[in-house]
Amino acid sequence: MSQLEIVRLRILDLHRALLAVEREDYERLHGRVTGTAFLQALTGDPAFAWLRPLTSLIVTLDEMLEAAADLAESDRVDGIAHIRALLAPDENGNEFQRRYADALQQSPHVLLAHGAVVRAL
Repeated sequence: MSQLEIVRLRILDLHRALLAVEREDYERLHGRVTGTAFLQALTGDPAFAWLRPLTSLIVTLDEMLEAAADLAESDRVDGIAHIRALLAPDENGNEFQRRYADALQQSPHVLLAHGAVVRAL
């Protein structure tokens, strides 16, 4: 398994952990919802827009893996650098970085998943 494949799997775990935290918060405000209703909220509710950079990153990784045979080393290195920059929590940064910093403090599952991504990088 390549480094990019491992990183992708770890980022998927991180994404799941973040979704679990967001679902818990959402259900605290709106009551229990079905998986379908939560998916609709994820795609349509602006409150979840902050997660889109991570979702886009997963798509980018999938595209990189599909083109792995033709992927230049510089593209792989740039991709890893982009992941590191995105997953740098910063209370004064962009919306993703701020919300991500909060999630890291709120959930040990998110913190563990973050650590797994960092180790895979």
